Amino acid sequence: MNTRELGRREKALAWIARDAGQLARRFFLKREKLSVSLKGTQDYLTEADGAVERFIVGRLARDFPHDAVLGEEGGRKGAGDAIWVIDPIDGTENFAHGIGHFCISIGFMLGRRLQLAAICAPMYGELYLARRGRGATLNGRRMKVAATRRLGRSVIELGWSARLAARPYTALVERVLASGATFRRAGSGALGLAYVADGRTEGYCELHINAWDVAAGILLIEEAGGWCNDFFAGDGLARGGAVIAAAPGIRSALLAATGMAKGNMTVRSRNRRRGK
Repeated sequence: MNTRELGRREKALAWIARDAGQLARRFFLKREKLSVSLKGTQDYLTEADGAVERFIVGRLARDFPHDAVLGEEGGRKGAGDAIWVIDPIDGTENFAHGIGHFCISIGFMLGRRLQLAAICAPMYGELYLARRGRGATLNGRRMKVAATRRLGRSVIELGWSARLAARPYTALVERVLASGATFRRAGSGALGLAYVADGRTEGYCELHINAWDVAAGILLIEEAGGWCNDFFAGDGLARGGAVIAAAPGIRSALLAATGMAKGNMTVRSRNRRRGK
């Protein structure tokens, strides 16, 4: 794909993410009228998830009909190396409980390599964008990861879902606390990664997460000067896997503290198809 074609997608992505965010916001403001169901334990699904994904996929199909899409709700459509990876509402549990900490996450990949990213957090009025080699921005402001060099002065977000048993997660919490760092869990992996990119937190770890939750956030972090494991090596796109991201100054210490060093990141979901 040439630079011009990638530029077309970059421009379209910003508008699609904004518009999808406004649609999600309208649903959120009338959420008491929405149907809410569970796909699994603590794995929420609302009418808004499907509607927002259909909106995004429809816009992409109109503008880029030959590109493939992988959505949390609709699965994969199309073939080829150019693929959009979509989470229509990341943080649905928050959304369903009236908490505005949720977002729309869209990443664009060529082969196994991320090229474009957008995360829209409509209740915060935030739009995160990135293009490989050109940096990452929040509402037009250039982002940079934290300069922290001591794990004991860091905030690490630790994602969890019912796809795994509780014990591996609580063990991870114990190891992080023992390192001197503190932790948070806010219920949106995509926003958790975006916060690392913006220097609000120093790291993010989750033992199993799906591709649509992380595709945009990984590129945001890399373009903001941070580090992530190679999530898309192997079968990460299709089956998900562990993710760990960090500001460079605490990378080694966080890997050591969590035990999520290379070769020890193969925790698998009990139900890989579940969403976030």
